[in-house]
Amino acid sequence: MGNKLRNKLAEFKDAAIAKEKGIYPYFRPIESGQDTEVLINGKPVLMFGSNSYLGLTNHPYIIEASQKAAEKYGTGCAGSRFLNGTLDIHIELERRLAAYVGKEAAILFSTGYQANLGALSSLTGRHDYILLDEMNHASIIDGSRLSFSKVIKYAHNDMEDLRKKLSLLPDEAVKLIATDGIFSMEGDIVNLPALNKVAAEFDASVLVDDAHSLGVIGERGAGTASHFGETDNTDLFMGTFSKSLASLGGFIASDNETIEYLKHRARSLIFSASMTPATAASTIAALDIIESEPFHIERLWANTRYAKELLLLSGFDLGPTESPILPIYIRDNESTFLMTKFLQDEGVFVNPVVSPAVRPEDTLIRFSLMATHTFTQIEEAVDKLARVAQKVCPEALKQHI
Repeated sequence: MGNKLRNKLAEFKDAAIAKEKGIYPYFRPIESGQDTEVLINGKPVLMFGSNSYLGLTNHPYIIEASQKAAEKYGTGCAGSRFLNGTLDIHIELERRLAAYVGKEAAILFSTGYQANLGALSSLTGRHDYILLDEMNHASIIDGSRLSFSKVIKYAHNDMEDLRKKLSLLPDEAVKLIATDGIFSMEGDIVNLPALNKVAAEFDASVLVDDAHSLGVIGERGAGTASHFGETDNTDLFMGTFSKSLASLGGFIASDNETIEYLKHRARSLIFSASMTPATAASTIAALDIIESEPFHIERLWANTRYAKELLLLSGFDLGPTESPILPIYIRDNESTFLMTKFLQDEGVFVNPVVSPAVRPEDTLIRFSLMATHTFTQIEEAVDKLARVAQKVCPEALKQHI
């Protein structure tokens, strides 16, 4: 390795400093399945850091579907969808997803990150514009950077700011607005009716990232546009399988022409191996459950309401969240790391979100619910959160005081 690169890498000290202090919170090895309780270092820990919103990752029907697919097709496809890596179950899943979210067609990607990367890097060109909510997921930002288009950010969920930004752009330019449906850290929901109205004023297209919305909001969990009755007014949906759908992968759904274009222009599709047979079959099985057993979503929302009520009563600031993502604002990097460490010591797993992922004054503990949590587990976790906060950063409980 060249000395200049080695010297640059040696300047990265953040992880080492956190490890020296004993508060490094990342890459924690879990020794069991992703359930409401997991094993870490041989000890049971309540899991409140998972995106498995419906708690289906250990569902026997999904496991059986995955095993049968591996037995029939093998463990991998050994190529991209574009060439030798398309299976009949990939086509079946695309048809199921398109029908589920109310669009004409869909195309699969091996991860949700690749779905955003492929769509946003290829749909617009050098003389076009992509407009992004400032709180969008990193995959949206990265996809837009690869597009050669001019990228403009607008204030979070601020439709007047979006309108001002659009009004400054040339009428003849292609404009694509990309936004999270449920924002992954703040837990609030995009004002999609207002956004679509602004988009129509300026002949702009809209892509909604439903990574945290599928299986959570909308009819049968069909996502943000379904939630608002805006399916026909929204041009593209992106979704992932690693959350409510209990697998791994992603997709874009839209009209036939758009999907045909992406199949032949999205580089993260063409030059990447296709999703494995087991993951495709797992996703189909998860869709079967979601569409036939609505009680999973009902339980998720019952748990969300109960946890939110207890956290607010304890004095925590949760911001404007409207979803099973409950951001507990700590507003200090080191205190957020300390909270995470002490909570794990107490048997509760949560995720710290610190700068630069958020502004230093907005650091938070990301507390997320699953349909399979019990009220007793929620009560235990909230009680420990309050006790640890009182010790580490009592100012986080100032609302209660």
